[in-house]
Amino acid sequence: KQWYQRRVRGVFQTFQHYFKQTNLRYDLPLVGEARSAECACGAKNNINHSMNCKWGGFVSVRHNCVRDFIAAELQQVCYDTKIEPHLLDTRGAQLPPGTITAKGARLDISTRGFWGPMDCTYFDVKVFNPRAQSNEKLTYEDQEDKKNKAYLHRVLEVEKATFIPLVMATTGVLGPDFTRFVQQLSAKKAKKTGHTYEECIRYLRVRLQFSMVRSITCSLRGYRGTGRKNREDSSTDLYHVYKLLCVACFFTCPRLTCQ
Repeated sequence: KQWYQRRVRGVFQTFQHYFKQTNLRYDLPLVGEARSAECACGAKNNINHSMNCKWGGFVSVRHNCVRDFIAAELQQVCYDTKIEPHLLDTRGAQLPPGTITAKGARLDISTRGFWGPMDCTYFDVKVFNPRAQSNEKLTYEDQEDKKNKAYLHRVLEVEKATFIPLVMATTGVLGPDFTRFVQQLSAKKAKKTGHTYEECIRYLRVRLQFSMVRSITCSLRGYRGTGRKNREDSSTDLYHVYKLLCVACFFTCPRLTCQ
């Protein structure tokens, strides 16, 4: 425990969060984790639902933590780094079926100088829950193929750039393309900072893992707000309020008629 706190001070939050992420990664039960039986969205609350529920915005926060960290690291070794850059219009380009051709489409990160001095590279981050029902039969390569099918040809043909899908699981495991990206980024970081390649790649992996642990902890313990009533209940309540106002108006002002 002392080694752990000494190595990751200033990066991580509490020592218990480490065991929480370890149990989730190896599908072990979370001991002492108090959760309500029902989520604020009305569904049954469990670990799998906490990873998927979009109430509270924790799914977006999980994605943005990884995106912002990668953009900050790219900004140190590359140039012209942008977050959520707009893609150019396709203008009638012949693209394969399944390619996203909508105007105003954006990717997560773009930078120059990652592969070559003037080469532009686009990145799109995806953090998925491998235990979700829709992802049980999908591998990391399948997740990357879905991203490539949507953006690869548009980036190659219209943007004249390269595209890398950065796929990461909530367990902390990186996809093949993400692993190669971390290796290339570590090599560029070591060349610029003077640190060894091993130190740089260890730093990047640790920071990615800890950013994922923090977001997962927020998903499990975070406040998602109180449940909302459906539209029928809301309309019924408004009708009763209207009737009470009409009755009050009738007794206070007999000459007024409430229609």
